[in-house]
Amino acid sequence: MEDPGLGYQFTVKIDGMPLGDWTKCDGLSMEFHVTEYEEGGMNSFIHRIPGRAKYGNIKLTRPLNSKSQAVSAWMTSLMATVKRQTAEITVMDPAGDQVASWNLVGVYPVKWSGPTLDADGKMIATETLEIAHNGFVGDLGGAGGAAGAAMSAGGLL
Repeated sequence: MEDPGLGYQFTVKIDGMPLGDWTKCDGLSMEFHVTEYEEGGMNSFIHRIPGRAKYGNIKLTRPLNSKSQAVSAWMTSLMATVKRQTAEITVMDPAGDQVASWNLVGVYPVKWSGPTLDADGKMIATETLEIAHNGFVGDLGGAGGAAGAAMSAGGLL
């Protein structure tokens, strides 16, 4: 039986502009700040009240390729004024079929790290792009359209 996690790639688009395929994607996360309230006389439980959502930065890594120039152009275009954009991260299986996707709002680049260039080295030249965002919109990778709709209604767009 083939391992379903082998050979996946991640396609990234910013406002519809393709930034190419990536081989690693870290940081797709969301957590709620929870406030605990210990009510007097109620010793059998603690109230847990959900608060604001927090989203982790997303770190994308890949071997240097022809689409690396698109990342450079995108970052350069934002040097004077940061413009929050939308992003789509799509997981593709080895056959090129879509497995899942995440739509993000309020996206802007935080950091880009290029390769260490060494003619004598035997390592693959890689680049890393780190982006921040203000939340997910839509289907959250197939895990709950109602949550994405609630976020859209909450003013993230």
